[in-house]
Amino acid sequence: MKTVKPIQRLIDELQNLPSIGPKSAARLTYFLLRAPKERGQNLAEAILNLKEQTKTCEICFNVADSTPCEVCADNNRDHNVIMVVEEPMDVVAVERTGKFNGVYHVLGGVINPPAGIGPEELRIAELLKRLSAVVPPIREVILATNPTTEGEATAMYIAKQLRNLGTEQLRNLKITRIARGLPTGGDLEYADQTTLVKSLEGRVEY
Repeated sequence: MKTVKPIQRLIDELQNLPSIGPKSAARLTYFLLRAPKERGQNLAEAILNLKEQTKTCEICFNVADSTPCEVCADNNRDHNVIMVVEEPMDVVAVERTGKFNGVYHVLGGVINPPAGIGPEELRIAELLKRLSAVVPPIREVILATNPTTEGEATAMYIAKQLRNLGTEQLRNLKITRIARGLPTGGDLEYADQTTLVKSLEGRVEY
């Protein structure tokens, strides 16, 4: 017996989401089928709003509802300390700690040649341009990519690029790496607040 087309279509679409397999997709689909119509409408509206009412910050490239984002527009933040992270979810994780008062730069991923992602596909050039434009000069860049093979390679590449800038404005730039409070192979978004705080406090010069 074939699955009804609308049901199968939703199952297929849900399977395209991370960590959703065929069984989970089917369970979610039949749950929505049984749920009140309003629940399905609310979900559909939320998905549409996600695409239509979010923007990418023109400064840090984080996801926001306005540009510049709330962090970049906050004059009480230390705009001379930039934390470089992989994805917007990492910003959320660090902000939850309440221990970082600088600003961010979201790369949009990590260097991963087997997946066809090189430095040009990330926002590394934008970071270098941003550093050169800020007055007074940036004091510190915190490399907070995840402690994976790709994350480490990306951090090393960025550190090398920063050292090669050679401009007078960035002569005293401090380059640090978050400490090993994070487990190797782990992701920032899954780290607890205590671990993240220790990683920030114990960061080392790169």
